Amino acid sequence: MVDSTTIIAVFVAFFAGFVFLGFYGSRWRKGDLSQLHEWALAGRRLGATLAFFLLGADIYTAYTFVAVPSSLFAKGALYFFAVPYVAIAFGVALAFMPRLWTLSRKHGYITGSDFVRDRFGSRVLAILVAITGIVALLPYVALQIVGMQAVLAAMLYGVAGSNSMVIEEISLVIAFIILAAFTFTSGLRGATLTAVYKDILIWLTVIVVIVSALWSIGGFGPAFANVPKSPNYLGLSSASVPGYMTLVLGSALALYLYPHAVNGVLSAESEHKLRLSTSMLPLYGLGLAFLALFGVLVFSFPSALSFLTNFPASSRGIYVVPAMILYTLPGWLAGIALLGVFVGGLVPAAIMAIAQANLLTRNIVKEFKKDLTPKGESQIAKWASAIFKFIALGFVFAVPATALSRPVYWLVQKGGAHRGTASRNRFRSHHGGDREHCKPWLHNFSV
Repeated sequence: MVDSTTIIAVFVAFFAGFVFLGFYGSRWRKGDLSQLHEWALAGRRLGATLAFFLLGADIYTAYTFVAVPSSLFAKGALYFFAVPYVAIAFGVALAFMPRLWTLSRKHGYITGSDFVRDRFGSRVLAILVAITGIVALLPYVALQIVGMQAVLAAMLYGVAGSNSMVIEEISLVIAFIILAAFTFTSGLRGATLTAVYKDILIWLTVIVVIVSALWSIGGFGPAFANVPKSPNYLGLSSASVPGYMTLVLGSALALYLYPHAVNGVLSAESEHKLRLSTSMLPLYGLGLAFLALFGVLVFSFPSALSFLTNFPASSRGIYVVPAMILYTLPGWLAGIALLGVFVGGLVPAAIMAIAQANLLTRNIVKEFKKDLTPKGESQIAKWASAIFKFIALGFVFAVPATALSRPVYWLVQKGGAHRGTASRNRFRSHHGGDREHCKPWLHNFSV
């Protein structure tokens, strides 16, 4: 029996701690927040440990937490590609990002488009790159909210009754008002402190759920014995291997092209500390591998499977992680774990909105308003970051999740930002060309 009262009370109490850290960021390592680099890059003063947590929070989002396990739950081994891809991606980052950091520190770059403008001497190209980054992140921020909705829906199920949807929406609006307020006042400093908080909660969740689940069922053997018996669930057909490999490679090469990933890189204090923090990021890949196993372990917990039947079959997968949390942990710990996934959407949303605001201010507005002062830059960026958050929230309220995922799928796949044409065609071939297999939780495992 799920102790909903305890879960909600603990969730709210620990959320208050998250809010405190967000606003405290404006007083932490004080700097002149009227300067864009101070507000948007934390003054470029993050050490190896803080950069590690920030980049981890940047890349492992609420949507990641529901997408990877739900994909394995629904389709099996093909979607485990997210694990090797991030391992390769960090190697790519270690090879190229320190050089970008060095150039950015030397020339004062704040965005990737700043580098493009300087390197190629093209104002038009820099503006186009900025527009692409802004547009690509809008639905991606919205998808974080889909993951947050899954947490709220699971937590409130059976408690709020017919008012559940209204309470979910009000909760999301309140959370985003708070997020916009502390991002406005604290910038990346607030996002960094909350990233540390969020990552601690997520690591706690993954470790405790995995240990608890495996202990109760007797190990991995029984867990894998209970999965669906379809031929390609635990392995890949030979025809799927090339598609799997191109998914891994294409994703790895593209991960650090996203504006918010660049934003995290440029906030590091030194090239050495950036290298050190990046070299530690494969630890998150290990955590992702265990998190993915939630989609396998759930088949060994009849109570969790029964809970999933309360939701439509087409969206059941996104509730795998909340279900495992609810039915393997005591109420107080489940509240903490669910909050970890919930704020796992808020923290990346803050960083993404800051990255969008940087692009808008530095590479679009400033290109047409040459006399823009540093204080004016910062002010425009602060308001823009708040507006971008609420545009993304409007996406979720106005557009069904399945429809929302399709533009992201097009931007990510067709635009070449994440996966290649060959892998896309093989993916469709593997599923008989049925686009209904492209459910919203299958598209965007990480940035």
